[in-house]
Amino acid sequence: MTFYNYLMRHRAPVEKDDATRLANLVFQDPLFPKQSKDFDEISTYLETEAPFYFNLTLFENVWLSYLEA
Repeated sequence: MTFYNYLMRHRAPVEKDDATRLANLVFQDPLFPKQSKDFDEISTYLETEAPFYFNLTLFENVWLSYLEA
């Protein structure tokens, strides 16, 4: 499962947690690397190219949850 697919399982109209917030942001970003399973590729994208800000420490926590899923 890609990280994008994992995030889409967390989308919700009301933000419950960091995964939901990131999922909602990513859903609206057409350039997000949807096929990626690579931490470095996604974190670099979030840090340098994403049209929104998301704290990278929080991203790391969401990534760890993705790895456990």
